[in-house]
Amino acid sequence: MSDSRETRGMLLGLLGVTIFSLTLPMTRVVVTEFHPLLNGLGRALAAAVPAALLLWWRREAWPTRAQLKSLAMVSAGVIVAYPVFSAWSMQTVPAAHGAVVNGLQPLLVALYAAWLSRERPSRGFWLSALAGSALVIVFALRDGGGRPQMGDLLMLVAVGVGALGYAEGARLARQMGGWQVICWALVVSAPFLAAPVGWLAWQHHLTHAEPVPTAVWLAFAYVTLFSQLIGFFAWYAGLAMGGIARVGQVQLLQIFFTIGLSALLFGESVTPSTWLFAAAVIGTVILGRRSGVRTLPQAARAG
Repeated sequence: MSDSRETRGMLLGLLGVTIFSLTLPMTRVVVTEFHPLLNGLGRALAAAVPAALLLWWRREAWPTRAQLKSLAMVSAGVIVAYPVFSAWSMQTVPAAHGAVVNGLQPLLVALYAAWLSRERPSRGFWLSALAGSALVIVFALRDGGGRPQMGDLLMLVAVGVGALGYAEGARLARQMGGWQVICWALVVSAPFLAAPVGWLAWQHHLTHAEPVPTAVWLAFAYVTLFSQLIGFFAWYAGLAMGGIARVGQVQLLQIFFTIGLSALLFGESVTPSTWLFAAAVIGTVILGRRSGVRTLPQAARAG
């Protein structure tokens, strides 16, 4: 893999992570009014509309049967599990705290990449990934008084299944393109989401007579258009271009982007020690980028 292509992949991954950094703060705003299921499934159903229009406009070919199976795995991770369980988590823990648990995702993405895409990171890569994840865990426990919370466990489910969707989506992006993967995943999922979202929306209407605040609609628009759609354009393209395991390590920075943006936009205080942890995590990302990652030949798949 050429250095220029790898660098472009890292930059695209960084762009995706920057977009994703506001997902948890915006979700925390949305769940003050909407049920976590309505937020998680509703944002995917809403995002399926522009996704379908884009696929129609570009006249993209329909996925093959094998690709549909992969899209189902992507949908389970990034359209159902992560949005729903992270929304539930945001009802019980602050966005910054949830973002720390989210920092375990790069290590899980690397593990899934070794399984799905036959990537074989070097020992140095695994050491840097483990070091970065350990720093994130220490930060989480330090911030939470040394005890995990229910919100942490919900985020752990979101991260564990979401990482599978990331890794499989990146593998599929090498066949059909990054933006095509998330668009097709949304479109394929839409028929299964319509009925539950409609029922949840009706229940919300029955129990909440007052109008939904503008701030909630704006936050929902962000998680729909950016978190569920546009962010994945850059993220999947970056993972496919620069290597799933290596580019995935950029997500270790997401917690600090989330905390920084929360301070800038929502006035949350950030301690100096947070930035010290950020500097240490950045160091592990740099070391991981310099470590070797081999990709074994792909076995042929039927379909």
